[in-house]
Amino acid sequence: MKVSVLQENLQKALAAATRAVDSRPTLPVLANVLIATEDSRLRISATNLEMSITTWIGAKINEPGSITLPAKTFSELVNNLSPERVDMVLDVATQTVNVRCGATNSNIKGIDASEFPLVPSGGEPDFSVPARVLKEMVKHTEFAAAKDDNRPILTGIYTSIENTLLTMAAADGYRLAVRTTQLESGIAPKKELVIPSKAFSEVARLITDEDDQVMVTLPGERDLVMFQTRNSEISTQLLEGRFPNFRDIIPRGYSTITTIETQDLLRAAKRAEIFARDEANSAILMINPPDAPGESGEMQIIGRSKERGDLDGILHPTIEGQSIEITFNVRYLIDVLNVIQEDMVQIESNGAQNPGVVRPQGRDDFVHVIMPMKPPTR
Repeated sequence: MKVSVLQENLQKALAAATRAVDSRPTLPVLANVLIATEDSRLRISATNLEMSITTWIGAKINEPGSITLPAKTFSELVNNLSPERVDMVLDVATQTVNVRCGATNSNIKGIDASEFPLVPSGGEPDFSVPARVLKEMVKHTEFAAAKDDNRPILTGIYTSIENTLLTMAAADGYRLAVRTTQLESGIAPKKELVIPSKAFSEVARLITDEDDQVMVTLPGERDLVMFQTRNSEISTQLLEGRFPNFRDIIPRGYSTITTIETQDLLRAAKRAEIFARDEANSAILMINPPDAPGESGEMQIIGRSKERGDLDGILHPTIEGQSIEITFNVRYLIDVLNVIQEDMVQIESNGAQNPGVVRPQGRDDFVHVIMPMKPPTR
């Protein structure tokens, strides 16, 4: 193998692919990235046997070939090379790659490419999703997925495609995020998958401004789903088990609807969190409609700490319905407000004992449900 690539392109490709490398791989070769020539491009792949990431970059191929190199060592070297052409030459006898860039000359020992696991590739896609839409859908759901493995199924994002309706949902037992979109073309019959949220995060990370569509290949003989962008592919195993029936959790009606500027509420929630941290992030929302038509209502966000004090923030949103006092994990409220781009947001509630709903004003395709908490001790 004898190839030349630009340092900037190689750096970006390694940054993307090496996210599939485990910090403690089960096999020595899994700590490596596969470097292989394909036509006039260089292919860079990594896998942890559950998720695989492949990226391609343009290259000048003088001699074809392939090798695996230690991901950490190779990435660190490339990150610190000067921004110019990188020349790589493989010595097959010693499985060593000579890397030259400007005045830098380095030799990296690798492992034969034949020892690298087979990375899924290609295949006819089953449907496509606009790249911008899929990236936003991941952003609207991934934060609500469980972070621990106590219930493995909740570490994934439920994904269903029924005709042209794509639904993604994530829940950790205390909150639920659901996002839907209509596709130009879909599939039948209905397909339901639970895809690891980490894999979905990597899909979103791989999407660039150059990508119009993300092609999705559904599982065939193997329990794998594959996403393809213009210059990257990511495949991941599905999570086994049945995702909870989240649709029953979403309230059907509300006694109080509060409409408020997103950034005003976000800032108030962050201030309350400073004190609420000591009480499991529990913050009280006291919502009171106006006394007379045409007047503003009042929302108080209260964070208390026995050790450090308290904060009582007052806002003046538009409120319809009854007065309520409800306690939320304020961190959950902050998380969803951080991903809402719209200027206005709605909080819908049926009282202190019922889940609250947060959604961007005027949108029915994104809903976030937060379970209530017991109020902090006074």
